[in-house]
Amino acid sequence: MVSVLLEVTCSLLAWLVLYICFCHWSKHRSYEWSCRLVTLLHGVIVTCLSGYVTLLDGPWPLTHAGSPNTSLQTHVLCLTLGYFLFDLGWCLYFQTEGHLMLFHHMLSISGMILVLALGKSAAEVTAVVFVNEITNPLLQTRWFLREVGCYHTFLGEVVDFFFVLLFLALRIGGGALILHAMVAAPDPSWLLKAGGLAMYVVSLAFMVEICRFARRKMLKKYHSWASLRSVGVGAAPKSNGHSAAR
Repeated sequence: MVSVLLEVTCSLLAWLVLYICFCHWSKHRSYEWSCRLVTLLHGVIVTCLSGYVTLLDGPWPLTHAGSPNTSLQTHVLCLTLGYFLFDLGWCLYFQTEGHLMLFHHMLSISGMILVLALGKSAAEVTAVVFVNEITNPLLQTRWFLREVGCYHTFLGEVVDFFFVLLFLALRIGGGALILHAMVAAPDPSWLLKAGGLAMYVVSLAFMVEICRFARRKMLKKYHSWASLRSVGVGAAPKSNGHSAAR
């Protein structure tokens, strides 16, 4: 546990130092800009690492829920736990997030601490990290595009499409499979099972917000298309195909 505590502390300090460096390099930008750069970098790194651990290195979380932690799983969880501690502190200090996001952070932190303390169930928790974090780079990219005035472009449309697609397919669909494996397996702690269920409920709450956003965006596009179509029809010459008399 001493080595785990040291690794988490080093991770927290590393993310904090990186944030300070971004603030120094981007003095003309807001503190949120620097924090989201850290979040973007963490999302890319941890998605790659947790994806490798879950999909390639193993053990497979759907069949080995509750198995002992591997060293690589421990390193990945320590790295992301340090980030979540940093981000929770930043959100509380600047008061930028709502209760749902803060609850999500506290659930994530509690689950990773429990798994590291018990020495088992890292397989399913690392898989949860993967399906949760894979959409984070797209979410941050969307924010940056909005900040620089490039959100209402084709690139913004592509980012939104893949964000919604990956969220529904992996975070909701994949998360359901992981939760079922965790609850059905006898080895995981009941506390971890309850936390996993709570985390999935939070994901469902996020899904409702995303579906509302997607619905508003589709309706806006439909009304815009209908308006352009009506203008085009109204501008057509009423001459039955014959040239109007001069």
